[in-house]
This record gives sequence, structure tokens and C-alpha cells, in this order.
Amino acid sequence: MKSLILASALAIQQAAGHAIFQDLWVDGVDKGSTCVRMPGSNSPVTNVNSNDIRCNVGGTRGVSGKCAVAAGGTVTVEMHQQPGDRSCRNEAIGGAHYGPVMVYMSKVSDASTADGSTGWFKVFEDGWAPANKGAADNDYWGVKDMNSCCGKVDVKIPSDLQAGDYLLRAEVIALHTASQTNGAQFYMSCYQLTVSGGGSNSPATVKFPGAYKAADPGIKVNIHATVSQYVVPGPAVVSGGTTKVPGTGAVCANPSKFIRGTTPIF
Repeated sequence: MKSLILASALAIQQAAGHAIFQDLWVDGVDKGSTCVRMPGSNSPVTNVNSNDIRCNVGGTRGVSGKCAVAAGGTVTVEMHQQPGDRSCRNEAIGGAHYGPVMVYMSKVSDASTADGSTGWFKVFEDGWAPANKGAADNDYWGVKDMNSCCGKVDVKIPSDLQAGDYLLRAEVIALHTASQTNGAQFYMSCYQLTVSGGGSNSPATVKFPGAYKAADPGIKVNIHATVSQYVVPGPAVVSGGTTKVPGTGAVCANPSKFIRGTTPIF
């Protein structure tokens, strides 16, 4: 009976932590969900070798909307636990689902029809930093930074990026059950962008699936023990992108507006 109760409690905690990247801001203007390929549920992807690792389940199919942004501008991805719930009363992703936050982009001919099979480059990373307080659950994580901003993360578009259509892939890797193979949980959504201005930069890319391996040290890891080093999965952030040190500064422009326990003013 005791084991059944513990299993039930764990299942409730895990379900409470599920979440979706679902809204986008462009230079402080709320675009809502007009250009996101909204996942059908808030459940994670767990197989790094599946095509679902690109843009989530069903995410290879595009939507009609595209969000326009100038190279050098800032988009803000927004995550919450339930579709359409933008309240700050709950954590963006709860259940102690700690891990890194990353954002990738992929140059495509048409963002509304691209299936995500083209190459991706990383433009944002907020990973791990030690707090020296025992288990890595107590360390600084990108997820904790995001939760402190009501699920919002500002992402600068590299100023020298080529103009054209892109898919933007926002991702959280939750590591609370990652000590076992295929235990890491991947939460991602793809946004459809049209980038103007810019330059001639065409960064080197990786493919999904392929960029991650189930045994990567940043994917199979026990964060309930002390961690002396954490390697964020995937390639390095490209020139002109953003690599943030967790626990230092905010990941959104106006963090005082987005404190947990309040409702943001749009």
C-alpha cells in the first residue's frame, strides 16, 4: 500500500509539471499563439531518436501564421502548464522539473510548410550553475530562471542572420527522472518566423533527431545527487546568440511584472 501511495504521488507530481511553450512576443508586443505549432498535449517527448524531437508530437505540420521579427530584435517565448493559461499563480513548469532551457533556429524556404528536417543552430542557452548546497536539485537551472519570469524567456535574434523564413524551436529538458535511460523529458514547441534585415550569416547546423543521444551526460544524469559539472546537450550557441549563467540576472525584460503569485498585466 505504501509503495502504491508513493507511486501515485510521483505520478501526480509529474503530471503537474507538464507544460507547453505556447505564446510569443516580438520586441515586447504580444503575438499570442498566432505563429506557434501548438502541441496537442502538455506531455513530454522522451525518445531522442523520434522525429517528434524536432517540434513535438504533430509538430512537423505547419500553421498559417508567421511572426515577423527584424534581425537583432528580441522574441520572447512563453511556457505554461496548461493551454491558454497565462497566469503567474503557478510555475511555468512545476514538479521540480529542473533542467536547461534552449532555443534553436532553422532556415527554411517557407516556415508554414517546413517539417523541421533541415539543420538547426542554437541561439540561446540557460543551463546549470552550482549553488554548492548538496544535490543538484538545489543548484541554479535555466528552468528556475524561466519560472521566475512567469514562463517568459527573451531570445535575441542574431543581428547578422540572413533574412528569410525560420523555424524557432524553444525547449526545456526536465531532468528529475533522468538518471535512467530515456528518463529525461523534452518539452518543445516550434514557432514560425519571418526575419527581415540582417546579413549573410548562415551558421553551421545539427539535425533532429541526431543532435542528442540518450546517453549524453546532459541527458542521462542524476540531479538528486551532487553534480560537479553539467554539459548542456547539443551544439554551442552561435556567434550573436546568448549564453546565460543561471541565477544571474533575469531572462525576461520586466521580471517584476511576472512574479509567481500574481497575474501579469499585458
